[in-house]
Amino acid sequence: MDENLELLLHVYQTAEMGVYTTTNLLSLLMKKDNKIIHVLESELKEYEKYKNESQILLDKYDVEAKSSGMMAKISSDIGMAMETMKDNSDPAIASMLIEGITMGIVEMKIKVNQYKKVCNKDIVKIAENLLNFQENEVEKLKTFL
Repeated sequence: MDENLELLLHVYQTAEMGVYTTTNLLSLLMKKDNKIIHVLESELKEYEKYKNESQILLDKYDVEAKSSGMMAKISSDIGMAMETMKDNSDPAIASMLIEGITMGIVEMKIKVNQYKKVCNKDIVKIAENLLNFQENEVEKLKTFL
């Protein structure tokens, strides 16, 4: 696969997983009085934006947007459900999210560094913007610790 499409697909999968996990977490926190919910709602909108942007570009290149693996989603569902059952306080939720987003940051940095010299600048920019969003999100979440 061409490097442009590989990076673009990684952006799509990262954003798609962000939409999936954030939506599930919001449903787990439904009818709870967590202050972190407004941050999650904002986060969901951003992930949706990146998912849609990358989907449009993938369509332009006539490439099927492949979803994140089912095992990753099941693992995420089980982990979130267990963690929120143990402790659904804002600090616990923030800590769990920081861990997950940090893994995404590391993966995205590797991809951006690997492809930034060979990929289309517009695709690199979307990846870097998603990376910046994730880094800023971690900083926001730290205020709940």
